Amino acid sequence: MPDPARPATTTRLHGLDALRGLAVFLMIEQHMGVWLWRGRRFGESLVDHWPLVAFNALGGGAAPMFITLAGVGTSLLLVHRHGVGTDALLVRRGLVLLGFGLLLNLMTPSWFSWGSWFVLHLMGFAMALAPLWRRMSDTALIVTAVVVAVAAVALQMGLDTPMRLTNERMRDLSHPGGALRLALVESQFPVFPWLAPYLLGTVAGRWIHARRFRAIAVLGLAALVVGGGGWLATRALPHSELARRAFGIQLGFFPASIAIVALLVGAVLLVIALVAQRDDRRPLSGRNPLVALGRISLTLLLVHVPLFRQATRPIGWWQALSAGQALLTIAIFLVVCVAIARAWERVGYRFGAEWLLRKLAG
Repeated sequence: MPDPARPATTTRLHGLDALRGLAVFLMIEQHMGVWLWRGRRFGESLVDHWPLVAFNALGGGAAPMFITLAGVGTSLLLVHRHGVGTDALLVRRGLVLLGFGLLLNLMTPSWFSWGSWFVLHLMGFAMALAPLWRRMSDTALIVTAVVVAVAAVALQMGLDTPMRLTNERMRDLSHPGGALRLALVESQFPVFPWLAPYLLGTVAGRWIHARRFRAIAVLGLAALVVGGGGWLATRALPHSELARRAFGIQLGFFPASIAIVALLVGAVLLVIALVAQRDDRRPLSGRNPLVALGRISLTLLLVHVPLFRQATRPIGWWQALSAGQALLTIAIFLVVCVAIARAWERVGYRFGAEWLLRKLAG
């Protein structure tokens, strides 16, 4: 995703760039796998296509990693910027990201309506409110994250949100509340509960600067205990709507339960702690392929969605390839992206989405 954390005059944390690269890699492979693969033929099972299916399953961690890293990046930005204008900068960057999200909606009408709420929208909203978050203590941010996750369950029940949200429902503006309902509760990554990973990422960013890597790991383990413990508890208790909404785990996480968010963000925080500590001791090379992808992750997000969700339809590639052909296409596209990123670095990624974000927002 965009890297608002490190101004050009400072030493980059290439480990965080690599995590952005990993996140965009996982998102691209998951999307392309679903959008290009023709699916199972009669008599086939998922096991018959296990390389693509297993590869595709890893993509579930992409969006939570993006959102958490956005919080980390905001914290690290604040380490290097102080004084008058900082709040305005945060708001501008958030609004630009929201604008990019709206652009993505308009470029991909087969998936989104104008009111859909995806990763960029959530990140932009959260960053625009960063003047508030930066004035809160670590404890207050963690408590707010918990409140956001719990409030999501209450809102879903109050709105009678379906237990499984389809793509059509997550873009549907006809229900009471329209776009606001989607943004807050019922689109792909609504504020409730997905603001929580951003807030925990904000705390993690502060702790990276303070070299409190173990504290980040402990926070991640605590999230895993909450998610896993809650799920195990619901398995042992009588079934109820509240229990299923709060701690149920299902294939596909729309709408997301507390258990799903806690497990995903817990795993992400553990990875962040490990990578940040390793990068502190032995910085990662800027030539690493994941670092290269991370430097253009926002651009890749904005490009790959309309390219493979929208443009594949008129040329007959939409859900038309075998599993092997889909995997080969994914590999070729990612190799090309790494090569482009390395060459593009020589001109400062000029005219890319990251460059435009800096130009428009400062």
